[in-house]
Amino acid sequence: MNCQTCGERPASVHLTQIVNNQVTTQHLCDRCAEEKGVETSSTVAKFPLSDFLASMGSGSKADDPETQSAVKCGSCGSTIQDFRETGRLGCPGCYDAFRGHLKDLLRRLHGATRHVGSPYFGQTEEDSSVPSIFDLRQQLDRAVEREDFELAARLRDQIRGLE
Repeated sequence: MNCQTCGERPASVHLTQIVNNQVTTQHLCDRCAEEKGVETSSTVAKFPLSDFLASMGSGSKADDPETQSAVKCGSCGSTIQDFRETGRLGCPGCYDAFRGHLKDLLRRLHGATRHVGSPYFGQTEEDSSVPSIFDLRQQLDRAVEREDFELAARLRDQIRGLE
């Protein structure tokens, strides 16, 4: 199928537009699509993660080359520029060393620097006095073996409550 605009080149872009339940389809070549302002796979640049990260901080004071080379991780010696080039931090100490830069990046990417989703309700150090479901199931098995059905019923209810 040839391009509907120029009629010369093969159509590689197929636009479908729905307006007021009216469907219109256009078949365009890359050149005509580009002239109409449609971004095609050949015109869209494919940036690696490092280019994306480098562009995220542009315009901020954290983007100054002096600042980037001055801030180094005390543990591994990597800089914020290393992070921007590779997209990876060097060690756990980098999170503390680059805290300000990472907060700016998170704010731009996610709109916030704090997690606002559903909390994780796993066992924490404060709950360590509460037995885990695994421990309760082991106790339940032992109670059933001993035929202590009252204890088994309590353990069963406790397990259901935790689940």
